[in-house]
Amino acid sequence: MTQITIRNYINGQWQEETGVPTVPLYNPSTGEQISQVPQSGPETSKMAVDTAAAAYPGWRRLSIGRRVTYIYKMREAMLRRKEQLAQAIALDQAKHISEARGEVQRVVEILEAAACAPAMMQGQTLDYIATNISGKVVREPLGVFGGVAPFNFPALVFGWFVPYAIVAGNTFVFKPSTQSPYFMQIMGEIFTEIELPPGVVNIIHGNRDIPGSWYDDARISGICLVGSTPTAQKMAEGCARMCKRSMLLGGAKNMLVVMEDADLTVFRDNYLNSCYGSAGQRCLAGSLVAAVPEIYDKVVEVMVEAASTIKVGDAFDPDVYMGPLISRKAVDFVHASLEAALAHGQGCALALDRRELDLPEKNKKGFFVGPIIVKDLTPCNPLFTTEVFGPIVGTIKIADMDDALDLIRRSEFGNGACIFTQSQFYAEKFSREADVGMVGVNVGICAPHPYIPFGGIKGSLLGVNKVQGREGFDFFTQNKVTTIRTIDPHAHAHGGAPASKFVRSCVAS
Repeated sequence: MTQITIRNYINGQWQEETGVPTVPLYNPSTGEQISQVPQSGPETSKMAVDTAAAAYPGWRRLSIGRRVTYIYKMREAMLRRKEQLAQAIALDQAKHISEARGEVQRVVEILEAAACAPAMMQGQTLDYIATNISGKVVREPLGVFGGVAPFNFPALVFGWFVPYAIVAGNTFVFKPSTQSPYFMQIMGEIFTEIELPPGVVNIIHGNRDIPGSWYDDARISGICLVGSTPTAQKMAEGCARMCKRSMLLGGAKNMLVVMEDADLTVFRDNYLNSCYGSAGQRCLAGSLVAAVPEIYDKVVEVMVEAASTIKVGDAFDPDVYMGPLISRKAVDFVHASLEAALAHGQGCALALDRRELDLPEKNKKGFFVGPIIVKDLTPCNPLFTTEVFGPIVGTIKIADMDDALDLIRRSEFGNGACIFTQSQFYAEKFSREADVGMVGVNVGICAPHPYIPFGGIKGSLLGVNKVQGREGFDFFTQNKVTTIRTIDPHAHAHGGAPASKFVRSCVAS
């Protein structure tokens, strides 16, 4: 049985916590305990912030070219350790190894995007605003940032936050999820390997007391989170109270809309990845499928047939398509959500129920749920509105696209929505009118590439800035404006220009 050690990484050094509570860390594929995760308290958090604050002045003064060099070194180290990083994700997060490799590759691409900082952080100059006066706008870092990651994307969320923050000149304190901390242990080794200056990135493990201690710390300039909407709301309140920046991505309930002209082969392949990739544990997972009456029954038939072929099992099994959920509690929540949906009645029914699985002996204690499809939902069914975060999908019959758009508009969430159609009119109308932050056309996961911002609206994003792309640089920098008057050293000898006695401007003139 694999056993790993989870430690804090502060000031470029590994630190083992003693005398603090711990929580067990499991391999979800087997249900075996593989480690204990320390629950560091506010005192350790303060130590990490102390270190980050001490490192900040020197790091921000480092040339942007030197900071970019560290991003490239990080990228190269991640490529060398790509399989090790992927296996770390597959072990404690239990994302299937093929998806874990894809997640690591995406972080490599994000690092490449972050390395564009010299172009993305260029300022502006306006000359001759008035006689001998020019204006200059420069981007500057803000200081120390704190970040909190969810269990489901331990690598991706690191990539969204840390590279952008540090290449811009900030320092960082990062709290991984207690359910999937292993990836960041290897990243700590990489920080040491590339000789990242001590204190620039610190890793600390613990519960919500850690970010709770950041609100009142004047040295923390901003906080980043990917998590549930209620958690994001509490964090937004704490940040607002102390006038801190916040980048807070919340929950989602994403709809796949299937029009009468859809290519069902394209839909089938994309639906499988959207709804059952990562066992449905991602913020852009499709959890609702809406189809027009002409093809509704056929769409449900295609969904059931496709989901029935999915092989569920160990995250390291190359023949498996879908791994386990993160915990026994997550499994229980899927079961409870299904029972609540069926108890609601109003015509909904099970179209596919693969809760009972035939698994190898080593996986029988793992946290598995097979694909589930509930058909004929109504908008008031709890399964239609609740983010379950598992491989359970509901279907609903819609009258037309306007009906689907209205349902999306009424949702508290606004992360993503996808449409399957061959009509340019449908595609354009849906793109314009879907009340979400990200739209997909004939794709099941509308996640943009690293050069483009990622994020929703409404309850799916609290704050203004989205992650990655230009908005990532916007969040981790602030503008400073300088007004400059140049003086001719010989002006007084020539009498100079007389000051106006009749007009006084509130700007330099």
